[in-house]
Amino acid sequence: MQAAAVLPSTASPGSGSGQAQARLILFLLLAPALVWLVGLIVLPHIDLAILSLRERIAPRQYAPSIAQYRTFIDEPLYWHTFVRTALMSILATGITLLLAFPIAWTIAKLVRGRAKSLLLVMCLIPFWVSETVRTLGWMILLRESGVLPAVLVQLGLTDAPVELLYRDATILVGLVYTSMLFMVVPLISALESLDDTLIEAAYDLGGNGPSILRQIVIPHAAPGILAGCIVVFMLTLGNYLTPTLLGGKNSLWFTEQIYTQFITRFNWEQGAAFGFLLLGLSTAIVWLGLKLTGQKFGEVMRKT
Repeated sequence: MQAAAVLPSTASPGSGSGQAQARLILFLLLAPALVWLVGLIVLPHIDLAILSLRERIAPRQYAPSIAQYRTFIDEPLYWHTFVRTALMSILATGITLLLAFPIAWTIAKLVRGRAKSLLLVMCLIPFWVSETVRTLGWMILLRESGVLPAVLVQLGLTDAPVELLYRDATILVGLVYTSMLFMVVPLISALESLDDTLIEAAYDLGGNGPSILRQIVIPHAAPGILAGCIVVFMLTLGNYLTPTLLGGKNSLWFTEQIYTQFITRFNWEQGAAFGFLLLGLSTAIVWLGLKLTGQKFGEVMRKT
């Protein structure tokens, strides 16, 4: 007589319920973020897309149309402002990178202890107040009756107080100042992970400062550089307050055109179209930057 062998089951009876519990917990943890993402980002953008692709033909009557985008192409002021905003934002991003890199290098590699903490706090101090207060501070410094023109007169550099507001250079100063921290932080994160022995070995092999910077430091910090550039460019491109206050009514900033369409003219269809054009521009510039540098978006975002 053969004895029947009973094989024990390899699956635990509670494993299925355990996995279901884990999925439920994960869903509950992600639920607030998903609600925020869908409710405050996805749905508003869908609504704006619908607005931008319709035309008002009568009171409360609309028809599908791309007339808003044709208006942008046909009106030189709109696309001139669009191109100017893009170029000024790229220039501001480049200047911010050039100024932030030595600061980040100093904090990450040259100072330690309290000095490092002090420098980080000095970078953070301007952000303890709102952007409005910071911009108004620049206006007090640069206006004709402000501090800096008076100092220039006292030093004999000018015969009379000079109006330093409402210039492109003033707008760039404000944009760089308001976005500096967002460039410094990812650069510090990238440079701190650079092994100092690599630089020492490069010097031992006969390398000099520029060659080490070009062949070791910049390639290693490339994700942090691109992360900072992406964040600063998007913040600068979408900035409304700084260009308007420092550049005046003739600042020719595209976000001002969007504000005018929505708030002043109540032309929400045109404003939505302008908003999507600005979104498309920022997306295209970020995609181009990733392609030119050979970086991956996920790796770059981990440095922010």
